Amino acid sequence: MLSAFLPGLLLGLSLIVAIGAQNAFVLRQGLRGEHVLAVCLACAVSDAVLILAGVGGFARASAWIPWLETATRYAGAAFLFAYGLRSFLAAARSGNALMPADAVPASLGATLATCLALTWLNPHVYLDTVVLLGSVSTQFAADKGLFALGAMTASFLFFFSLGYGARLLRPVFARPGAWRMLDLGIGIVMVTIAATLIA
Repeated sequence: MLSAFLPGLLLGLSLIVAIGAQNAFVLRQGLRGEHVLAVCLACAVSDAVLILAGVGGFARASAWIPWLETATRYAGAAFLFAYGLRSFLAAARSGNALMPADAVPASLGATLATCLALTWLNPHVYLDTVVLLGSVSTQFAADKGLFALGAMTASFLFFFSLGYGARLLRPVFARPGAWRMLDLGIGIVMVTIAATLIA
């Protein structure tokens, strides 16, 4: 069992740990304490669906639909640019507007819509889950299901640790300047990823 589960877990963690748009969003929600369970669950379940698609052999979809990769890449880049600009605007606002106690929380629907867009419009998510994990899973033949379970476990562990562990950083983010720096950092990450998608 561990011969397939453990590689899936370790590979899943190594792919997901890199700071990206989705992770930055989960961190921000965790720091603010807004809809953390829903956001973590949405990210982890989305990853699980994509991992199952990859391990199940649906990685060939891009070969069947040649324009799918290009369309996904440009749609993702446009969304990330817009979200990055929004973060830059938030960083430019007064410090009080970024204090978690003073900020008006977004609705659950709006938060989940943003979370799902950051997940499903990001081509890197497909490359990591559907293509890479899907192709590596072929090495485990009959144990592909255990490999997929390991990778899905990694997603659940990571997102829930990030979302709920963020509260440990709240004393740091009690200062308005820290929120400005976080928004600035998120904006830079989003715009950089968008630029690499287009390039």
